[in-house]
Amino acid sequence: MAYQISTALAIYFVLWWVTLFLTLPFGVRSQHEEGEGAPGTDPGAPIMARMGRKLIWTTIVSAVIFAIAMWAYYAGYLSIERLSKLMGTPF
Repeated sequence: MAYQISTALAIYFVLWWVTLFLTLPFGVRSQHEEGEGAPGTDPGAPIMARMGRKLIWTTIVSAVIFAIAMWAYYAGYLSIERLSKLMGTPF
């Protein structure tokens, strides 16, 4: 049981980070696009990153993806045998 929980947490942890990197560019406006910025800063630097909002969205999206993957696993759609057959490798 503990092995299954730790494996699920590890999969969720990796999925959460991948989702975070996917959501980082959304809604970011650079200093160049807004026409403002402090002297000596890069014009491509973001004005307001809104990291709190992105962390919340990352958690929600990764939880939904993880729930769908767990449902597919327990329903039998996502098994080692089925995936190896799809990839053409013998199991």
